[in-house]
Amino acid sequence: MAPPHSAPAKLRAALPAAAVAALVMAGCGGGTRQDAGERSASYRVDVVKASFPAQQSIARPEQMELEVKNEGSRRIPSLAITVDSFQYRSSYPGLADPRRPIWAIEEGPGPAANPAVNTQEVSKPGGGQTAYVNTWSLGSLAPGATHIYVWKVVPVVSGEHVVHYSVAAGLAGKASAVSSSGGKVQGSFTIQIAGEPPATHVDAATGKVVPGSYP
Repeated sequence: MAPPHSAPAKLRAALPAAAVAALVMAGCGGGTRQDAGERSASYRVDVVKASFPAQQSIARPEQMELEVKNEGSRRIPSLAITVDSFQYRSSYPGLADPRRPIWAIEEGPGPAANPAVNTQEVSKPGGGQTAYVNTWSLGSLAPGATHIYVWKVVPVVSGEHVVHYSVAAGLAGKASAVSSSGGKVQGSFTIQIAGEPPATHVDAATGKVVPGSYP
């Protein structure tokens, strides 16, 4: 058997070029753009109801809910919601990741994985999480349909925080969601997180536990 270095010079010269071409094709998906399947269009969307308790306390589970309606006559191909304020950026030196949670996300919106992941479930992030930062892709929404999307979270940092959310009709930016006034579909909450839960007491008349006011 001839040693590897005895291959014809032309073949040896061609191998690096072929390898590079293979890597380019693999890395670019054969040249297909990521947004190739997304139609350039605008879709009428309304946030019918948005709720997130204004008073919270550390370690006490809460829910953020957005009720979204497709106000248009066309199906929204892939509704996406971005929540950019569940985290903050720490300037503490030496951190591998400067992002730190204000709320720990116990469960996000979207259906559970099917088939289920073959491991012990510690927390349920929901099936809508994406590689995009703080964005959930939540599937299509039929004309006139309304759906409620829920984030189950636990506050971990006290103080006042502002949570911003925005709604899109796709992930690639070509399908946009617009409000009835033609603007962006977005909103915010201002939240006070107390360092300890509110005091509670037992009502002598009913025997029920009654929550007190936040510190």
